[in-house]
Amino acid sequence: MSFKAGPLAILMKALLTIMYGVPILWIVLTSFKRSEDVFGSQQSFLFRPTVAAYVEALDAELFTALRQSAFIAVGATALVLLVAIPAAYGLARTQGWIPQLGLGMLIVLQMMPQTATVIPLFQIFGNWSLLDKTLGVVLADTALLIPFAALLLRPFFRAVPPQLEEAASIDGAGMMRTFIGIVLPVARNGVFTVGTLVFLLSWGEFLYAVNFLLSPGSYPLSALLAMQVSAFGINWPGLMALSVLTSIPILIVFASTYRLLRDGLTVGAVK
Repeated sequence: MSFKAGPLAILMKALLTIMYGVPILWIVLTSFKRSEDVFGSQQSFLFRPTVAAYVEALDAELFTALRQSAFIAVGATALVLLVAIPAAYGLARTQGWIPQLGLGMLIVLQMMPQTATVIPLFQIFGNWSLLDKTLGVVLADTALLIPFAALLLRPFFRAVPPQLEEAASIDGAGMMRTFIGIVLPVARNGVFTVGTLVFLLSWGEFLYAVNFLLSPGSYPLSALLAMQVSAFGINWPGLMALSVLTSIPILIVFASTYRLLRDGLTVGAVK
C-alpha cells in the first residue's frame, strides 16, 4: 500500500505544481516582454527581456494603492481579532443553548455572500459620512470577517486545558489576568494563524473598495489591477508587472508566517 501511495503522492504534487506554476511563470515572463511579443508563438520563452513595464508601473498611483491596501489589511485584522478573540473564547468555554445559538448564527453569517451586504452597508455608511473613506472599507471588512475568525479560533481555545485556568484561579488570578497571561499564550499559534488569514483576505479587498471609495485615486491594489483592463485594450506587460509587484508583500507575509500558519491549521483541524 505504501509503495502505491508514494508514486501517487508524487504525481499529485507534480500536477499541482504544474497547475499553479505554469500561470505564475507566464505572468513573470510576460512582465518582461514588449506588447508585440506577448502572443507571438515563436517568442514564448525566447525573447529580449525589458523592464519597461516595471518602470511604468512604479509610479505614485501604485504607492497610493499600496498604502490603502496596507491600511485596510492592518486595520481590519486588528479590529477582527479584537472582537473575534473574546467571542471565540466565550463560545469555547460556555455551555448551553445560548452559545449554541450564537455558534449557529456565526455559521449562517459566514455563509452570507459579500454582495448581499453591499447595498445595506452603502446606505449605512452614507448616513454615517463614511463613503469615500478608507475607514468605511475597514469596518465593512471587519464585519464580514468576524464570523470567519471566531469560528476558526474556537477550536484553539477549546484545546487549552481548563485545568490551567483553574490553577490560576486558585492562585488568585482574575478572569482577565488568566485570559491574557495563560490562555492567549497557549493559543498564540491559533491567533497568529487566523490573523494571517484575515490579513491576506483583507489585502485582496475589491468589492467593498470599488463601491465605498468613490474616488478611483484612492483604490487599493486589487482595484488598481482591475482598472488596467479597459475598453481600449489591455497592456499585458504592464498588467503582469503590476501583478508581480502587488504580490511581493503577500509573499513576504506568507513566507514569514508559513511555519505558524502550517502548525496552526494542523492543530485547528484535529482539535
